[in-house]
Amino acid sequence: MKEIVLDTETTGISIKDGHRIVEIGCIELENLIPTKNTFHCYLNPERKVSEKAFEVHGYSDEFLSKQKKFSDVGDDFLEFIKDKRLIIHNAEFDIGHLNNELSLFGKNKIENEIIDTLTLARDKYPGSQVSLDALCKRFRIDNSRRTYHTALIDCDLLAKVYINLIDQKEPTLNFNNDKILQEIENIKVNYCKKIIVPTKEEIKRHREYLKINLKKNYFN
Repeated sequence: MKEIVLDTETTGISIKDGHRIVEIGCIELENLIPTKNTFHCYLNPERKVSEKAFEVHGYSDEFLSKQKKFSDVGDDFLEFIKDKRLIIHNAEFDIGHLNNELSLFGKNKIENEIIDTLTLARDKYPGSQVSLDALCKRFRIDNSRRTYHTALIDCDLLAKVYINLIDQKEPTLNFNNDKILQEIENIKVNYCKKIIVPTKEEIKRHREYLKINLKKNYFN
């Protein structure tokens, strides 16, 4: 099955305050293995980036003003994610912003199946830190490239985190299981010995050997 690991960067947190997407990154997985298919773009948000957002991703207003608008890439983005499950960390945030952009673009909301790795992590490690950095540390994933939050780097890290979240399990042995105990008790080991039958020639030589040696021992 094909899945899309997805991440966005924005001008700020709240859609109600008019904040927009400045970057979209997607990495395709097939049976949990990254393919060569990716989708990436910087976007002109047609507004200024908040100071806090700039501290997170480092994209300046001048740089973003030279990029394409969402309306220029929206159809390509929708085609890339079509009929594929989306893997997102804190999906509510990214999907909210993407649906806002789609609405401004005159398109319907995203209806893909979505797996939120933030929810997975909270369920698996209740009470623990579940940020992307914290999960990278837990799973010993190198995130040294993440000096800023950039969409494609975050997608690459999230793909590795996701695989660990759903696939890495400690093997356990349940010796209290009655069925297993019964199977152990029913195990039987059969031993067998290989029987070697001497040939007629070997029997003849053996008899001659006995006659000679018996005579020697008797007379001595």
